Amino acid sequence: MALEYGTGANGASNVGAQARTDFYFKKALIKVRDIQYFMPLADVRSMPKHHGKTIKQDVYQPLLDTLNVNDQGLDAAGLIITSGKFKGYNAAGVEITTGTGHTAASSTHTNFFASAANATSGAGVVAVAIGGNIYGSSKDVGVIADRLPALTENGGRVNRVGFTRTQITGSLIKQGFFTEYTQESLDFDSDSELMSHITEEMLVGATEMTEAQLQKDLINTATASGTVQYPGTVTSKATVAAVVDYDDLMTLSIALDNNKTPRQTKMITGSRMTDTKTIMGGRVMYIGPDLIPLVRKMKDIGGSGSAVGSGFVSVEKYADASTIMNGEIGSVDQFRIVVVPEMLTSEGGGASAVDIYPMLVVGDGSFTTIGFQTDGKSLKFTTTHKKPGKETADVNDPYGEKGFYSIKWYYGFMALRPERLGILWTKKA
Repeated sequence: MALEYGTGANGASNVGAQARTDFYFKKALIKVRDIQYFMPLADVRSMPKHHGKTIKQDVYQPLLDTLNVNDQGLDAAGLIITSGKFKGYNAAGVEITTGTGHTAASSTHTNFFASAANATSGAGVVAVAIGGNIYGSSKDVGVIADRLPALTENGGRVNRVGFTRTQITGSLIKQGFFTEYTQESLDFDSDSELMSHITEEMLVGATEMTEAQLQKDLINTATASGTVQYPGTVTSKATVAAVVDYDDLMTLSIALDNNKTPRQTKMITGSRMTDTKTIMGGRVMYIGPDLIPLVRKMKDIGGSGSAVGSGFVSVEKYADASTIMNGEIGSVDQFRIVVVPEMLTSEGGGASAVDIYPMLVVGDGSFTTIGFQTDGKSLKFTTTHKKPGKETADVNDPYGEKGFYSIKWYYGFMALRPERLGILWTKKA
């Protein structure tokens, strides 16, 4: 028999029930977009099927970086760098030329230590095989001049470099929840749009959970292996007993500059992962509402006579409606300040068990996740909706009076460049 629509009413059509849940989803996605702060920053990856529950990625260290540690190189004279030979540098980046285990000359290299322990004597920093990364991350004009890859007329096997690759991983976690309702709740409830609101609140709740989980991972990663700053001279969360000032923010900004953190941030906009915009004019710093008085009253570096609030520039003074981010209130130094209503805190985490608060900077390309977004064709979460009736009738509900709505998704996080995550821990003003 041919399919017939009839009047469109359930029972008058043999096509099936005419519920338009996709309309509910569209309305809910619009609201979800307005409460997302961290997920739009992610370098979102799609996880293909049949590849396990672990995200993996290879990361190649830049050639001119001390993290590019290898024994593949040749020095400027063409001599092979021997594995296990070390050079030591003090805190100022100056080469250590004396110490236990130091050898003045060798058939393969000059001025090396026999072990890493010897090279680190006197609070030095170890650099392995200078030929492998030319001069690494050194900014010393003498070191750079000595290690530039000069060539003679005859060339020869000189200046070979090497590259280091590391592999980072992140795990996927399945999450979800459901709700139940009765047929009479739809038939007699005073809200004719009850099902629409349930759909919306389910999606909003899932988004808030994902945002909180992502925020937790960003804060923990930034504190453990990112660019961390504390008020004044303290060096840990447990010793924080003061508020940050303008100098602390400048120190964090300089540290992020040294880590080559971009000064622009690419964000996913709308409900499609193909829609993006780039935020210029400084890095984005996320704070909770408790820190609004702190940033608004912050003084600049004009000296003791600086007026209260002179370090803060309100958003309406530099941005128009098309460039303002969700929750943005202004800027301090190189940071654009965004207030996140659900920003996490560390209760009792400071000195004398005082509450302390994070000021989180998420540099561009610093992390990836499984996006709670759409790609324009499919959703990154799965919903199941079964209405009351024959479909739900069973031995536990023989009359089919109850229906249910469930949502599930995968969450995964992986830090790509943790040094691009910056965090300041502070008391509130």
